[in-house]
Amino acid sequence: MVVLVTGANGQLGQSLQFIAKNYSDSSHFGEQEQQIDFVFCDSSTLDITNFNNVTQVFQQFKPNYCINAAAYTAVDKAESEPEKAHLINAVGAKNIADVCKKTNCILLHISTDFVFDGTKKTPYTEEDQPNPTGVYGQTKLDGEKAIQNTLDNYFIIRTSWVYSQFGANFMKTMLRLASERDSISVVNDQIGTPTHALDLAECLLKIIQTNNRQPTTDNFGIYHFSNEGQCSWYDFAKKIFEINNINLNLQAIPTTSYPTPAQRPCYSVLDKSKIKRVFGIEIKNWEESLK
Repeated sequence: MVVLVTGANGQLGQSLQFIAKNYSDSSHFGEQEQQIDFVFCDSSTLDITNFNNVTQVFQQFKPNYCINAAAYTAVDKAESEPEKAHLINAVGAKNIADVCKKTNCILLHISTDFVFDGTKKTPYTEEDQPNPTGVYGQTKLDGEKAIQNTLDNYFIIRTSWVYSQFGANFMKTMLRLASERDSISVVNDQIGTPTHALDLAECLLKIIQTNNRQPTTDNFGIYHFSNEGQCSWYDFAKKIFEINNINLNLQAIPTTSYPTPAQRPCYSVLDKSKIKRVFGIEIKNWEESLK
């Protein structure tokens, strides 16, 4: 079974590379599971905005599944680069979907909590109406729609607040700032759930294995995945420093004291009951995963 991963140099792409050996050697898992041959492509080998390039790569490797982890994720920068964000997040997703359809490849596409406006007070389900407030969220929603309008065989997985030992993320930023400053201010009125990219990577491969073992069209569609629990960015930072035994002056501030080009959803906790029910996925609490 061939699984092609786009965006191989991103957090999720690198996390998938990190655990790939556990899935490419059949002695690591049950006899029922099929060995996975991974093809990792970064933007230099697979530019998702270039339809001919996508076609050529798919013809070369003939993947059974594609994990589209390529995305424009610079939330604030997207406000001043809407065309670039749209090209990668919407046109790129459409290109991948078109080629998946042509080659009968099953697509797993990563989306975001930013498709919601954050006005809810309870966790967002897959049935809730998206209403993005910025360019990034809108382009990711456009990508979702392009996939839904093109394919029947897809999994769209929305996630939130992704961090890992790879790439740039909030956890790494906090640790860097802690080495430079005695005092840090972090917003405490945006509520969501941090997601360890390794947990997301394991979840995606569990979906692939389950679908491969028991093929059914009933399971295709949109799913939510993040770690369990919820917190503010301030709580997240506090826990990062606590685990690393870092003592500094951490100040909680309102969003109004830290204006950014893009508006963030003030509440974006995702309801994971569907993905747990359908795929039997056990999800760690965010604090446990962070440790």
